[in-house]
Amino acid sequence: MDTEAQPTERDRSSHPDSPGPKERSRFALAERVADWLPGGRIVLTLFVCLVFLLVLNTFVVQPFQIPSGSMEQGLRIGDRVLVNKLAYRFGAQPRRGDVIVFDGTGYFGDADYVKRVVGVGGDHVVCCDKKGRIEVNGRAVDESAFLYPGDTASSVPFDVAVPAGRLFVLGDHRSDSSDSRDHLGSPGGGMIPVGDVIGRADWILWPSAHWKHLTRPSAYARVPAPERAHG
Repeated sequence: MDTEAQPTERDRSSHPDSPGPKERSRFALAERVADWLPGGRIVLTLFVCLVFLLVLNTFVVQPFQIPSGSMEQGLRIGDRVLVNKLAYRFGAQPRRGDVIVFDGTGYFGDADYVKRVVGVGGDHVVCCDKKGRIEVNGRAVDESAFLYPGDTASSVPFDVAVPAGRLFVLGDHRSDSSDSRDHLGSPGGGMIPVGDVIGRADWILWPSAHWKHLTRPSAYARVPAPERAHG
């Protein structure tokens, strides 16, 4: 009597490494699409990557090229910054000191602009105190760490109250920046609607020698809230 065990074929569907019906269906669908496209898998891969980049650029981050010298010396003409489009989603709001990119249509011009937030809704912004500094809610702000060398806080005096839902923005190169100061008499008083903010500039990506993470200056973090300033 032959007692040698006979080899049996294992049930492939029970193998833990075997793809299930849903996985096989997805693989089969991808194979059919690849067979249908000219170029096959290469074209399909490129298409998926393109869709991913489009979604990323639309909803998450977007590169932006600096068009002028209004934010020098921190941001120079031709620099490419990465704009965080999720920074002010889910209830977050722009803060004093943030560098933002916004749509200036109807306020500054039909283009996107990059400026620094100096006042938010409810703030009282004045220029200048006896030492030539901007005051926000009664607190002087030392901007010497980022202002363009030789520039003053502003050659144009102003005293503004920022409406709710608006932003008062200035360029760091004050003598070469068209910003909220230049539109005080225009509709909206030069204040940018928060809803027109595209995102916060977080990184300088290019040129590589100028690679840098953009942070909020501590001088603005010490500004009191409007209610405490006037309470």
